Amino acid sequence: MPDFANLTDDQRAEYTARVARLNDDLRADLSNPQRGRVMMTHGIRAMIEDSDASPFWIDQSNLLRIVTQFADFSEDNDPRGERDFGAFEWKATRCFWKVDYYDTALQFGSPDPADPAVTCRVLTILRADEY
Repeated sequence: MPDFANLTDDQRAEYTARVARLNDDLRADLSNPQRGRVMMTHGIRAMIEDSDASPFWIDQSNLLRIVTQFADFSEDNDPRGERDFGAFEWKATRCFWKVDYYDTALQFGSPDPADPAVTCRVLTILRADEY
């Protein structure tokens, strides 16, 4: 990760835009393991119904569609401009999605979230009360 103190404003903006693009790419194609991984917490999984009237894949598809189409970014929920967090309502429950940056072995934080060669993005979908 670059030393932000030694970057110009334009360089910082370019770096942040690159991270945001990679996060958007992950959300655009959640099934592509090259872009990252998707996790759902126990609370979210418990909300996914499996019945004759509503098979689990319908709920799961609706939930993933909300995440992929999320565009309500603001200074309040995206202060760094990385588009790595979203809050939404699903089944009358406040939920979040959050992107975290790990090294490729998933043991430590990424040394550079703007570099996909050294970063594995993990998008977690969770209920607000699990945060």
